[in-house]
Amino acid sequence: MTETKFKKNKSAIQRRLIPSYIFLTFWSLISVFPLYWMITAATNTTVEVARGKIWFGTNAANNFHTLISQNDLWGSMVNSFKYSIVQTLLCLFVCSLAGFGFELYHDKTKDKLFAFLLLAMMVPQVATMIPLFRMASGMKILNSVWGFILPSISTPFMIMMFRQNSRNFPVDIMEAARMDGLNEIEIFFRMYLPVMKSTYAAAAVITFMNAWNSYLWPKVVMLDNSAQTMPMLIANLAAGYTVDYGVLMMGVLFCSIPTMVIFFILQKQFAEGITGAVK
Repeated sequence: MTETKFKKNKSAIQRRLIPSYIFLTFWSLISVFPLYWMITAATNTTVEVARGKIWFGTNAANNFHTLISQNDLWGSMVNSFKYSIVQTLLCLFVCSLAGFGFELYHDKTKDKLFAFLLLAMMVPQVATMIPLFRMASGMKILNSVWGFILPSISTPFMIMMFRQNSRNFPVDIMEAARMDGLNEIEIFFRMYLPVMKSTYAAAAVITFMNAWNSYLWPKVVMLDNSAQTMPMLIANLAAGYTVDYGVLMMGVLFCSIPTMVIFFILQKQFAEGITGAVK
């Protein structure tokens, strides 16, 4: 009797959830549609894309051939990977070290400095372009990886993220490590890094995506076409008098694949790091 009642209650709950499932399915399809349209448009001609064709075509090979024959696709991909990976690694190291110091060795002076640092988040990036360009020109790092990454090696958001998540770091581990003879640098590399791996994963996803999709600053500092990145290549494809939308969507598809792959690989750690999980 009890089992029958339980099954009836379970069925009633499932029926009540049907509208929620329908609602979520509908908005999931709406969210995925731009990605689907990008993939299908990359297989169609310009005329078919302009007419609004939303199913797969047979022009993918021609679009790909036109893209690689008229543009330095592989060079742009290599540049984007090189700049993004170097920026991600350096940003993770610098910002995690800063967050580690601000939270686990904090005092009133550091708190005031951190509050002042957060004010930098309110400054628009455009307002810093001219002084940054003059600095990069004076340091002779235009058209180089250092010119690309130096303004973004340390960001207030990343420092704040590491500092907030460091509040969950067990301080007792540090005290035990000091008693075992470890210095502060060894504590950071041997204790802090393994425990904060979820935060590192989330920060890596955010930093890599920001670096990969960056357009305005690379457009300013990369004066040579040989140093262009994928967003700059996409902008060039869309800047002509007549735009080949099939080729453009093929370029957008190639530009989107690396960030999608990285996010899908690290999505679990990304969710844990955003919520402040410490393992």
